[in-house]
Amino acid sequence: MSTPRKRPRQQRSQETYDAILEAAAQLFEALGYTGATTNKIADRAGVSIGSLYQYFPNKDALLYALGERHVRALAAAMTSAMADLRAAAPPPEQTIRTLYSTLAQLHDTDPHLHRLLYDQAPRPAEAAAQLRALQTEMATEVEHHLRRLDLGAPDPTLTSLLLVQAAEAQIHGAILDPPPGRTPAECVAAAIALCLAALGIRPTT
Repeated sequence: MSTPRKRPRQQRSQETYDAILEAAAQLFEALGYTGATTNKIADRAGVSIGSLYQYFPNKDALLYALGERHVRALAAAMTSAMADLRAAAPPPEQTIRTLYSTLAQLHDTDPHLHRLLYDQAPRPAEAAAQLRALQTEMATEVEHHLRRLDLGAPDPTLTSLLLVQAAEAQIHGAILDPPPGRTPAECVAAAIALCLAALGIRPTT
């Protein structure tokens, strides 16, 4: 399974690495996995094909690195949202809507690229462990709010984990592959309504 050959250590190398990744993201979005060749990616990044191969042996390695970048962005956004929720301590409905909206906004950026990452990005053990750790961290925060709101969940720890896993699956489906005649926004709204109903929260809007 292909992963990046090495990580940049100097500022100039980091700029080259980032430029290649951004070019790959743009071309995967525009042309798909097959159409976005490494030569086209190098050309878009303004680097030689040799410079690209110095970091990435093939397109799978580029997908893997883009997946890592996506996980980092997701973790940063969720950490910020969770900190705001802890500070504000809003009522139940607003808490759930904030959690879902944060996830939805992340996946609504470059949805075609996210579909490619979801379907084709390699997932070695290290990447899988990173995703599980992020899920666990999110579930811990959700559990904090379930206990704070005293919603009567019989097992807040398990309920929180199931809610996080369900939200991830629903958001991916809603944003990346909505059913005919439905927009991503409608699917996200339906997922929020399901979560509110499951927790016994009566929506006010």
